[in-house]
Amino acid sequence: MRSPASGWALLSVDKEPRLKLAVQKSGRLTDPSLDLLVRCGLKLSRGKDQLMGFGENMPLDVLFVRDDDIPDLVQEDVCDLGLVGLNVLEERRLEMAARGATARFETVRDLDFGRCRLALAVPEGATFDGLESLRGKRIATTFPFMLDQFLRRQAIAAEIVTLSGAVEIAPRLGRADLICDLVSSGSTLQANHLREVYTVLESHAVLIRTPVILSAIKSEWVGRLLMRIDGVEQVKESKYIMLHAPRAALPAIRKLLPGSESPTIIPLEGHPERVVVHAVCRENVFWETLESLKKVGASAVLVLPVEKMLA
Repeated sequence: MRSPASGWALLSVDKEPRLKLAVQKSGRLTDPSLDLLVRCGLKLSRGKDQLMGFGENMPLDVLFVRDDDIPDLVQEDVCDLGLVGLNVLEERRLEMAARGATARFETVRDLDFGRCRLALAVPEGATFDGLESLRGKRIATTFPFMLDQFLRRQAIAAEIVTLSGAVEIAPRLGRADLICDLVSSGSTLQANHLREVYTVLESHAVLIRTPVILSAIKSEWVGRLLMRIDGVEQVKESKYIMLHAPRAALPAIRKLLPGSESPTIIPLEGHPERVVVHAVCRENVFWETLESLKKVGASAVLVLPVEKMLA
């Protein structure tokens, strides 16, 4: 695999201590990665087709690169941080181990987006009777090192056909008996008449950092960024609920509020037997929940989204 560091050498010299964060320039992680940064307060200035964005209100610049370049850019200290899929990270780690090298990037956060899976899929109509069915078969993939590790752990001898893309058409072209590829919704498999049969790896986005000791200013901003990420991640799907209710209904209301540990109870001025209830619900609030709350006496129910929260 080529080293991307030489192509970004000019970026390693700065007049001021600004963090550099590598993200996928185009693909399934691009938009959610940028959305996370925006929700963390970053105002990013980036012209059309530019490969680098400038943080206007934070000392943080964003590099838009190929996803499989991100691990090397981080471990070679061209970038301080990287947002990348676990599948890409593990493939690079195993590739380096196969060459006798040790990966030096450090995972600092598992993130709740970019979820997919590396899965085995066979042509529709093909027989699959468990992993023993893989023996002697040809398996096409763009993740040969993870597939090799999986087959070794299962003590299964099979031929790995390494492709750079278009894995899903390999069986129809006669190049493989089945495939091992990333699956999200499964629509690509269906379009190519393939059936998912086994999951090799559950993947999601991760944040990695350089092994190099950062300056005090950079370390402070990494800490602040992690705190903001935690504040955004912990309230995903959360809602803030406010309602009026009789005091006598509080036990029933507490049971109905999804994912709420301890709601705030405030006396309702002029109504000694009624209270105002405020609660952060860490689960989805459905119409059925609101209808149930109303049945036990709740009124004036207001549901608001929660953007961020610091504990």
